[in-house]
Amino acid sequence: MKINWGTGIVMAFMAFIAFILYFVVLMNIEDRAEHDLVTEDYYKAELGYQKEIDAEQNAKNLEEGLTITKTDEGLRIEFPSNQRNKKVPGTVFLYRPSNKQLDFDLSISPSDSHLLIPDERLLGGRWNIKIFWEYGGTPYLHKENITY
Repeated sequence: MKINWGTGIVMAFMAFIAFILYFVVLMNIEDRAEHDLVTEDYYKAELGYQKEIDAEQNAKNLEEGLTITKTDEGLRIEFPSNQRNKKVPGTVFLYRPSNKQLDFDLSISPSDSHLLIPDERLLGGRWNIKIFWEYGGTPYLHKENITY
């Protein structure tokens, strides 16, 4: 049986369409290709984003910034010297991009001049940390990507 050039073109189109459909189906059933948004309430979080921008700018305008250091006991967060030993309300949110089951948040209750996140709570790897606190009625926000 001879195949003329018209039949060859139709067969090439059909093979290409089958190739594309194979990858579309594969990506839809593959567990590794999750199509979730980064946060559960993405649009709700978007509305409060201007407040975050203002709080982050307030933190950048501080003379002495917040410091995060890795120690043997865990992750040590030190507040600016003029805000130490005072009641500083706020939260620390640690986000693990590779596994959302490891995400957690803590309320800030500094002992002495720092806040310590125990080593047992943190696995090695990348963490995104967001520290939101308020001092003197002014909100502050510090964001940082760390490798623990």
